[in-house]
Amino acid sequence: MFMVRGPLILGCVMWLGATAALRIAGGRIVPTTPAGILIAFTASFAAMAWLARHVCRRLQIAPADWPVATIALAAPTLLLDPFSSAFFPVVFPNIRPDAAGAFGGWMLSCVAGALCGATIGRPNRSEG
Repeated sequence: MFMVRGPLILGCVMWLGATAALRIAGGRIVPTTPAGILIAFTASFAAMAWLARHVCRRLQIAPADWPVATIALAAPTLLLDPFSSAFFPVVFPNIRPDAAGAFGGWMLSCVAGALCGATIGRPNRSEG
């Protein structure tokens, strides 16, 4: 059994960095058109699937433990972004308030990608 501390700390750092970037430049980052939303959701899903697998490999986590590690990695987004969405205009004053729904969906797409990346087609123990 591994410690979830590494993925959890990394998830917190990633969440803080992404939240800071959105707070600073969010008006240019958060998609608001249907095409932009579709592209962002799809690209982020794929990127997070890759990132979860990369983090697990980099931290030398056994493939059997990837799902738990990825839950720890995604926990900050799952626990903190509901508040970011609920208080969207306060947290992200430079983003149009009507983009809150796209933001919330985007975060769910990211987490879904990470969880799918950690569970679907994961290598067996010998491939780690």
